[in-house]
Amino acid sequence: MTVVFAGVAELPVSSELEVLAHTTDDRDALARAAALRPDVLVLPVRPPGLDGLAVTREVASRVPETAVLVLTPPGDNETWVAAMRAGARGVLAGTAGPEDLLRAIHGVAAGAVVFGEHAANRLYGLLNTARPIQAFPQLTSREHEVLDLLAGGLGIADVARRLGLAAKTVRNVVSAVHAKVGTDDRETLLGQARNAGLGRHS
Repeated sequence: MTVVFAGVAELPVSSELEVLAHTTDDRDALARAAALRPDVLVLPVRPPGLDGLAVTREVASRVPETAVLVLTPPGDNETWVAAMRAGARGVLAGTAGPEDLLRAIHGVAAGAVVFGEHAANRLYGLLNTARPIQAFPQLTSREHEVLDLLAGGLGIADVARRLGLAAKTVRNVVSAVHAKVGTDDRETLLGQARNAGLGRHS
């Protein structure tokens, strides 16, 4: 398995890895990847310049057979999401040890999409948050908001206070939700909402 490393302080040691190049410059990493066509390019992406994102995008476009494994600052959710959108096959915290790095390299080389622990937890959170919206695509954001609070156990008056609305307005929103979801029974509606994940954070 051939690898080009960019900006990695401690390289993993393995008889299965053939290190074709080790550079500290993002643009040089792009040139090496284009010339050497490694199986994996390990590349750091750091604010504020984020040159690594541009390099990731170019490698994904110009050398699609090379899997890019991006190293990001721990807890930097925006950067790892941007890296995946740029075409990275894996994201790992830059503080990961050599063993974790080696596992991630093997994973992306084998065609898997690899997330480090922090990125995986954040991804789970994003998917978990998105799930209720997907369950009721016919509802507006306001209707989702009201249904979420009702599913969380609040009454009409409590929802009105929480959202700064008149109680009559909330009742009108609830009527619209009933009509769109296709049930007149409040308990049925709230049961469907809870099964879809609404009400957890209300």
